[in-house]
Amino acid sequence: MRDAKYTHRSERWLPRRGFIAASGLGLTGAALGITGCGPADAVLDDRIPLRQWNPFSAGDGDRIIQMHQRYQDEHPDIDFRAVTFEWGPPFYTKVAMSAAGGRAADVAVLHMSRLASMAPGRLLDPIDTDTLADFGIDENVLLPHVWNQGFHDGELYGLAFDTHPHIHYFNPEICEEAGLLDSDGRLVETHGVEEYLDMCRAVQEVTGDLALSLDTTYSWPFFWTMYRQQDAELTFFEDDFQIDDEAALNAFAVIHQLTEEGLTPRFTNNPGATAVLDNGQAGLLFQGNWEIPSFEDSGLPYSAGEAPDLFGNRRTRADAHCFVLPHQDDRDPERTRASLAYMAWMLRNSLIWSEGGGHIPAYQPVVESDEYQALEPHVHYAGAAENAEFEPDVWFSGSSSRLQSEAAAALNGLHTGSSNPEQALEQFKASLRTLVTTPSPV
Repeated sequence: MRDAKYTHRSERWLPRRGFIAASGLGLTGAALGITGCGPADAVLDDRIPLRQWNPFSAGDGDRIIQMHQRYQDEHPDIDFRAVTFEWGPPFYTKVAMSAAGGRAADVAVLHMSRLASMAPGRLLDPIDTDTLADFGIDENVLLPHVWNQGFHDGELYGLAFDTHPHIHYFNPEICEEAGLLDSDGRLVETHGVEEYLDMCRAVQEVTGDLALSLDTTYSWPFFWTMYRQQDAELTFFEDDFQIDDEAALNAFAVIHQLTEEGLTPRFTNNPGATAVLDNGQAGLLFQGNWEIPSFEDSGLPYSAGEAPDLFGNRRTRADAHCFVLPHQDDRDPERTRASLAYMAWMLRNSLIWSEGGGHIPAYQPVVESDEYQALEPHVHYAGAAENAEFEPDVWFSGSSSRLQSEAAAALNGLHTGSSNPEQALEQFKASLRTLVTTPSPV
């Protein structure tokens, strides 16, 4: 099966939807006509063709282009071409449809949380761990839970490139005035909900407005962080699920109280949540580490650390970008080996990825390097990778998933004040009942 939007192999062979940019050798002119589907490449020389798809734009996009340029400089024997698609459903649909037709790119980047939805074994081909080890990548150079997250039915399908958890940003000037910095200029640690609420109230006294900024349209990460800090499980079966009501209510109650005391905004989207910290309306922000470039660009004072300890630890919702081999009907061994070598090179050189993007490298030798340990504020939240809490392993879970959307709908009432924790829990459970009885689309 072919994607009908990719039927003409010419200079005009561009996707009508979802295409953002292409990077790498052969970006312009006729070269674009052979970008994407590996088997039909018009090979004009004896280099090994290697096609890569990714969802990176904005700050991430700049860094991936920088890394790819270096990769190409060091690998003149590889005819490498990368294409960037719009992040979210358009990208995952593109990868799934192409893999279903057996004509996908040689290698692609997904969110680890979407691995289950990509039908490992059908839409994704396994990564040979012995070959990967030939290039210096095995379970000894990644954190165990991050390495293991890429396995499905005993085979590796996703090789983590990074970990990107939600972290705790703060404005040093506001927090210093509130008496919340230690002698090293770091935010003092709190333990438990009450101490954290006291911290928020101290910040609010300084700002005269809010304390903690959140993306209220996407507060699943805050809920999942608090839920998992209580050791609570969310388990899905074939046509049912099991949720810890008490832990969920505890998490909902924190969100409800923060809102009722005016410590968090009633409505902010992703860019708005960052702006609230930027403009001094709040002194704290719970957001992903991918916002590091935004704060670097703003030039305003900021720093960051791990997620706050609300329920006895600093676990936090996290995801990871991972390299995968989209299914190909006639996979070429030489190109597959080149794909694994490319993955290994990207991991070994992921300091570039972290410096600008804020992501925590999955490859531990980079994290332990002097260069990474000198990065501020990166080194202060690097421990969040060890506290990473990935999402349930079901097809409707993960980044930009239906589970997150349904959770957001239930949590929205807590933010606006239109529902209480008990009502939010019932709405969330009703959504889960619908999801578990919905057939997987792949």
